Amino acid sequence: MVGGGVVGVCTAYFLAMAGHEVAVLERCASVAEEASFGNAGIIAPGYAAPFAGPGVPGKLLTSVFRAEAPMLFRPHASRALWRWVRQWQAESEPQRYLVNQERMRRVAFYSQQILNELMQQHPLDYEKTHGVLQLFQTEKDLSQNALARALLAENGVPHRLLEAAEARAIEPGLAAGAPLAGALYFPEGESGNCALFTKQLRQLAQSIGVQFHFMINVDAIQPEGDRIGLRIGEQTISADRLVLAAGAASTQLLQPLGIDLPLYPVKGYSITLPIRNFDAAPVAALIDESHQVAITRIGNRLRIAGIAELGSRELGPSERAMQTLVKAGDTWFPGAAPYQSATLWHGARPMLPEGPPLLGATPIRNLFLNLGHGAHGWAMAAGSGKILADLVSQRTPEIDLDGLTLARYG
Repeated sequence: MVGGGVVGVCTAYFLAMAGHEVAVLERCASVAEEASFGNAGIIAPGYAAPFAGPGVPGKLLTSVFRAEAPMLFRPHASRALWRWVRQWQAESEPQRYLVNQERMRRVAFYSQQILNELMQQHPLDYEKTHGVLQLFQTEKDLSQNALARALLAENGVPHRLLEAAEARAIEPGLAAGAPLAGALYFPEGESGNCALFTKQLRQLAQSIGVQFHFMINVDAIQPEGDRIGLRIGEQTISADRLVLAAGAASTQLLQPLGIDLPLYPVKGYSITLPIRNFDAAPVAALIDESHQVAITRIGNRLRIAGIAELGSRELGPSERAMQTLVKAGDTWFPGAAPYQSATLWHGARPMLPEGPPLLGATPIRNLFLNLGHGAHGWAMAAGSGKILADLVSQRTPEIDLDGLTLARYG
């Protein structure tokens, strides 16, 4: 298989558990070096939702003029960009949003179940915390969340709407002067160090026979009858089956095969810094709804992650992104950490315009996809990996895959 992020490593593990001989090809020097490295690490299936939603395209356009914004737009003349934007706008209609949200949550809840089962068998230590708190600065923010809360109740998702004082009782480090109209608490949500988990799962996968090959760039996929060829420089290797979990790099491998996906790299950011005052730091994980930023406790470090930068051709970091992340941290937990000396990370999140990932078979015999998880790869990785292992093994997956396969593109 191709791809050594958290999605790819989970897939490799479950394929090996299903009895397959598995080799993972990864272009970086280790697993979890790209999108899986610097994310917030939140697993809260009830919070899983598409980037495309009612009113979001308008927010993206207005963000062009804001110094501190949760979204950044760098428009340029790119067919892939504008194709993605058009489809994303269409998927932001309320009815489409609800359909896509249901599909994402279906995978996310299943994934949490599979991760819990894995942890019962192999109690990995990846700096896990319990509980996720969604913060609302204003009454307007709180009222706009009413539909989401109604859907949570309708689907039986454990959650509690809290007043400001109740939220501060759960997170005593929240700044007393920070504007807080209320909060939504997900008691079954959790967070953890995604990169550390992936590295530990790699070791577990290796112990059951998975081979990992790093610094390998796959140049092309070449069907060979019932087998799949992979061209790597001047060499071609073949496999009985191939799972492609290469994130944003997948499009260039699929296009020559006639599979033209609207998969686009949306840049995300995070800052990580040592906690200076533990009494003023978060206990677990929080989501700042105003800035669309997640704040998590990872051991003795604080991580603040967020920002969706669309259309950027530059690999370098954004000063505006840094400002937004620092402001979110300093607003809620001033004095917890030296924000101005934070280490900034950025990476490409592989996003499809509608939100849900693509799982399963393709028109190319024995070629399977596990990609397009966007900002929720960590929350969907275990379940997606188990689904792919079932499909490759010709077993029926444990959840309905309606809307999660290539069939949704007609």
